[in-house]
Amino acid sequence: MISIYQLKPRFQGLLRPAVGRLAAAGVTANQVTLAAMGVSIALGAWLFVHPEASHAFLLLPLWMFLRMAFNAVDGMLAREFGQQSALGAYLNELSDVLSDAALYLPFVAVAPFGWGGVGAVVFLSAVSEMAGALGPMVGSPRCYDGPLGKSDRAFLFGALGLWLGLAGSLPDWAAWIMPAAALAIVTNIANRIRSGVAQAGGKRR
Repeated sequence: MISIYQLKPRFQGLLRPAVGRLAAAGVTANQVTLAAMGVSIALGAWLFVHPEASHAFLLLPLWMFLRMAFNAVDGMLAREFGQQSALGAYLNELSDVLSDAALYLPFVAVAPFGWGGVGAVVFLSAVSEMAGALGPMVGSPRCYDGPLGKSDRAFLFGALGLWLGLAGSLPDWAAWIMPAAALAIVTNIANRIRSGVAQAGGKRR
């Protein structure tokens, strides 16, 4: 499946000079991970409490892009500058799930969405990341199969934030977006499980 994630190598190439400077300055991968999570939770909480400030949702596409940069930077610091650690692996996976939930939940108060559709996307997104992270447990790499992986979801919610921020509201027909996203993530989960089993050689416990 085609995914924005496939553009990651080019994105990393653009960031590599800045990452080298950060490493020289003593910045660690875990610090970058925690900083990205902190901003995500703070922004998500503010938008959740103030959903009437539709113009503030314009911050979402900006932060979604910057967050992808943060995620690329922490990975490069870990791999290319000897900062990989067990704690970092936990922080990397858990912070993504928490950040996603924080940034998606403000849309529960945005018509025509609600708790049902947005809640399903939040829950399934967490399951998707778990399915991907379980790959190494069965002897396969971490799986990033789409559709609607983390980067694609960032694009979707960033676009919704831009739309809401510029228009002030969303049309009633936009209600189909969350069920469609949930269905895509279910497909994503199945693809990640299938990919992980196939790369592990179909091993069984």
